[in-house]
Amino acid sequence: MTLTKKLIAILFLIVHVQLFSQNIDIRLLRSFNSPETLPSDNFFKLVSNSDAYLVFGIPVGMGTIGLIRHNDQLFRNACVTLAATAVTGCITEAMKYAINRNRPFITYPDIKKKSGGGSPSFPSGHTSSAFTTATSLSLSYPKWYIILPAYTWAGTVAYSRMDLGVHYPSDVLAGAIVGAGSAWLTYAVNKKLNKRSGKKSCNWPEVK
Repeated sequence: MTLTKKLIAILFLIVHVQLFSQNIDIRLLRSFNSPETLPSDNFFKLVSNSDAYLVFGIPVGMGTIGLIRHNDQLFRNACVTLAATAVTGCITEAMKYAINRNRPFITYPDIKKKSGGGSPSFPSGHTSSAFTTATSLSLSYPKWYIILPAYTWAGTVAYSRMDLGVHYPSDVLAGAIVGAGSAWLTYAVNKKLNKRSGKKSCNWPEVK
């Protein structure tokens, strides 16, 4: 079974679980979301809001530096990251409106909404885009000092969406899979295209 088929199978499994195990999902969410306003809420709002800025700011910054320094590899990595973000956005939006799951604060009045969230709930768009960026950076620069901060940030974004009451745990899990999977597939396709065109393509280096 190819990686693509495995990812699709996992997503279908998550959809099945979130449809038939709603009680588990909401119980977990209630343990993350507090009905009271907590000092930590401001931090999680900041992390959640950072998603849009970093998801586009990082590759744009990479591309700009690559152009200024005539660094083709850096510019190419920026383009691949942006392409992965676009793929993730399309998949996420398609799934949202195909499944059309209500936000948890709509279905359960005891869940306190502490941040914006208007589109359908499944999967989490913030989480998918954050994991796309983290995975793209980790594939392009497989160093621990890139991977650890990238996934720590992405994981915190995912948690923040539950803490703020705008997503179920299954929403963020599916978002993480969509984001990481889209980044990996985009990276792999780019590598294959580079080989076919005769351009130099970086090998998959080991994490150091």
